[in-house]
Amino acid sequence: MDWYYIEGILILSGINLLAVLGLSLLTGFTGLFSFGHAGFMAIGAYATAFCTMTLGLNFYLALIIGGLTAGVASLIIGKLTLNLKGDYFIIATLGFGEAIRLILDNVQYFGGARGWPGIANHTTLMNVIVINIIGVVVLINIVNSKHGRSMKAIREEEMASNIIGIDVFKYKLKSLWISAIYAGISGGLLAHYIGFLQPKMFQMVKSTELTIIVIFGGLGSVTGSVIGAVALTALPELLRNVKEWRLVFYGATVVLIMITRPQGLMGGKEFRPISMVRKLLGKKQPETGGINESART
Repeated sequence: MDWYYIEGILILSGINLLAVLGLSLLTGFTGLFSFGHAGFMAIGAYATAFCTMTLGLNFYLALIIGGLTAGVASLIIGKLTLNLKGDYFIIATLGFGEAIRLILDNVQYFGGARGWPGIANHTTLMNVIVINIIGVVVLINIVNSKHGRSMKAIREEEMASNIIGIDVFKYKLKSLWISAIYAGISGGLLAHYIGFLQPKMFQMVKSTELTIIVIFGGLGSVTGSVIGAVALTALPELLRNVKEWRLVFYGATVVLIMITRPQGLMGGKEFRPISMVRKLLGKKQPETGGINESART
């Protein structure tokens, strides 16, 4: 196993991670399950490739445009579907993802079902790592902000959130928009790593894979999303020597985790190195709200 092969697995893990981070905000922190994120990846991939190959734009500028294009599409689909409840919203997103794939199948300008070859290879391990770090930092700040707390409230109890004055529809739409931008940038990175685009790369199976990773890592955990994306992207490759049995082992591993830890690997918890160091050093957290000893005496 040479470095080139390992590098490829790491790049694919990072590309998947970016889409998973966005889906984690929507599913893990807002409580909306989506099976259409492959559609947002497809929009971002084709928009980014169009910007670089046809318009000759800078790769990073094209990535931003690709992400924003997916974001605009999410605003349109969100306006139409976010008032739907439960399974109806899931079915609507599933239909959206498949509709995007079928539309791209018939757009001959982008190669149609035959695909679009010859896309420049701009995606490297370094820019994937940098973009993922930015994505994680931005997501953590969103989750810990007022907006993130409102999204968590909607996840826990939508009706109560509405009663206390949270604009449920607005925050759902905002969460969908941010997650679509993440997916769009992920699609752009994928297009410029593989160097080829074909609509069947963005089938429902891809959306399902992203959702499984979020659940596997733990709903409501950014750390879990990172671990899940790396583990479930690398696992099929590590099992490649067992040939057709690798997908069986992959599925068995996912099912085992679901049975033994239904809350996911992290179970909504985060990796906080500073708190861990304090515990290892035996430092006690400062008491809050108590009466100090001098006041007692």
